[in-house]
Amino acid sequence: MKLRILDILKEKGKTKYWLYIQLGLSYQNFNKLVNNQTSSIKFDNLQAICEILNCTPNELFEEYYKQ
Repeated sequence: MKLRILDILKEKGKTKYWLYIQLGLSYQNFNKLVNNQTSSIKFDNLQAICEILNCTPNELFEEYYKQ
């Protein structure tokens, strides 16, 4: 699974910086999350991202296969 945060931001005309300010995470954690460099996400953060981006968890995740 991978997060589609950057895709959704682009669709909505928002920037990574805008989301970073909205979430209030440390930049290191935020950057790892947005760039799919993490293996887990807290439910609180998942809920906050969905509320801020006005999307569902289904829209936020995408299945992908490593080749």
